[in-house]
Amino acid sequence: MKLIHVIGARPNFMKAAPVWSAINRMTDFNQILVHTGQHYDKLMSDIFFNELQMPVPDYNLNIGSDTHARQTAAIMIKFEELVNELKPDLVLVYGDINSTVAAAMVCAKIQIPFAHVEAGLRSFDLRMPEEINRLITDRLADILFTPSKDGDDNLIKEGTPKSKINFVGNVMIDTLVRLLPKAVKPDKLRDLNQYVLVTLHRPSNVDEPKSLQSIIRNLQEISKSIPVIFPVHPRTKKMIAENNLDISDNINFRLIDPLGYLDFLGLMKNASVVVTDSGGIQEETTYLGIPCITVRENTERPITISLGTNQLIGKDYHKLPNLVNTSISEKGKANTIPPLWDGKASERIVEILLTYNRNLK
Repeated sequence: MKLIHVIGARPNFMKAAPVWSAINRMTDFNQILVHTGQHYDKLMSDIFFNELQMPVPDYNLNIGSDTHARQTAAIMIKFEELVNELKPDLVLVYGDINSTVAAAMVCAKIQIPFAHVEAGLRSFDLRMPEEINRLITDRLADILFTPSKDGDDNLIKEGTPKSKINFVGNVMIDTLVRLLPKAVKPDKLRDLNQYVLVTLHRPSNVDEPKSLQSIIRNLQEISKSIPVIFPVHPRTKKMIAENNLDISDNINFRLIDPLGYLDFLGLMKNASVVVTDSGGIQEETTYLGIPCITVRENTERPITISLGTNQLIGKDYHKLPNLVNTSISEKGKANTIPPLWDGKASERIVEILLTYNRNLK
């Protein structure tokens, strides 16, 4: 069977890496890796291939950044040409980025079967571009691999045939489990014991100057009592510079360049608290038992709240200092690792693909 994996941004790499590896171990399938180039900064992209032990992509579409419509359209045009040339038996898409929905629509229109890894997640907020991407991708997919049971429930409520739905667990946790022993804090931060780790990139937080300034002001308040480490996403860095936001000089408030996966994981597993708007980090902190404060009004990963360490604060940025202090003093909320978040989700995916391949013959 000839398979194409479509990836385009760093969360995709972490999801695709264990699936690629498991397919290599368990099958003789012909795998082809297509990178759309949706993320193209070396710090945000190339380093991940090295650390995750993924091969150099067979094809890079070199799309780059643009508006949602232009980026999605550009991927569709180039991917359609490639797929018509390669004629795969199945395409694997990951997560909820524009590369995912673009590949999904191409496959659906030219009748190439595709599977969606991380299917069924819902924030129920159509203001999020990712939510639109999830809905379209899941509606069109031939095979759906869900990371948690709420994903199954969402798909069934939407009328998806149960025969398409496969609860396999969380492939991002596969990557975390494999690389956790290798993850250590970067050398320049080894002296830190307690600290708060921050990541922010969503438009709802960083594209509005008043919101971003308020977040930074409250993070600076936190840094008066505990160091704050903030690897700054290129989008966030750009908005800080363009709006001349006040970043007062404070040795405990450290803005640093984006990190590779291992360095970031090393920081995260040793953090006192994580403040984020990332979906994947909500999952990783739940597995690690690290208190997580999510600067969003909703989450497509509610299991991280019901079973994990996660809590939402919406746009109530003023709550951050108190919540951080409470999380540290109470050592966070008790958590349970969700079912099938055991490092073996990719192997379950391959077993299903083997059955699918047998049925093709």
